[in-house]
Amino acid sequence: LIGVYTNRQGERWELQLKGSGKTLYSRNGDGRAVLRSSVREFLCSEAMHYLGIPTSRAASLVVSDDDVWRDQFYSGNIKKERGAVVLRLAKSWFRIGSLEILAHSGELDLQRRLLDFIIQEHFPSIAMNDSNRYLEFFSTVVSETANLIALWMSVGFAHGVCNTDNLSLLSITIDYGPFGFMESYDPNFVPNTSDDERRYKIGNQANVGLFNLSKLLQALKPLLNPRQKQLASQILEGYGERYYVRFTELFKMKLGLLGENEDDNYLIAFLLKVSWIIC
Repeated sequence: LIGVYTNRQGERWELQLKGSGKTLYSRNGDGRAVLRSSVREFLCSEAMHYLGIPTSRAASLVVSDDDVWRDQFYSGNIKKERGAVVLRLAKSWFRIGSLEILAHSGELDLQRRLLDFIIQEHFPSIAMNDSNRYLEFFSTVVSETANLIALWMSVGFAHGVCNTDNLSLLSITIDYGPFGFMESYDPNFVPNTSDDERRYKIGNQANVGLFNLSKLLQALKPLLNPRQKQLASQILEGYGERYYVRFTELFKMKLGLLGENEDDNYLIAFLLKVSWIIC
């Protein structure tokens, strides 16, 4: 993260470099990015924006003179590739993992300070003096995550590594590592060649979202009282219904279905199944 930029419209964007090398927070990798993946992130994030799906965006791409060694297909065949650096921007780069790691290490005071900062900066509808602000925050994230993943499904997009470290607290699409769009309908479509267990297949994206939200709730529990914990669990239980309602809305729009009809859901399911059989 290299800074925050406010444009002429008063919009604040956090600027981040991908592929510029190791930082104090790097793990075992070299912090580099190859040209092919950088181009894909640039193009896909811009495409998602113009499809109307909440996403980070790409401002620039610079080709590097450094060689980067990568095993593209995870086959043990490491090759030298051209490096690149993407300047990408988002309203925020905070993820579920940003809170999860603090809860895991028992840094509750820091976690509370960070959570208050995130709410104050990015959730203006939540009052900072509200004793239920963490509960309201969780409810918003659950609802917006369901909406985001339904939008992904509506365009056939699958996030290849949708873990807690790659799922935004602002419910925007971030971290375009392995990803893909289905060429033809297949609920078993997997965009990540290293995902042998098919954990992130497109038909499981909604369930993965639920898993990540359960980890968020687990991280928030030390900051909640007993009643708030109970209410938060009920909110999480409503995730599936929220996702299903939004999914149905989006596919009804695609089909031009107006009003409400008890057969709408059957028709959507039938057409998806027919598409799968034909393809």
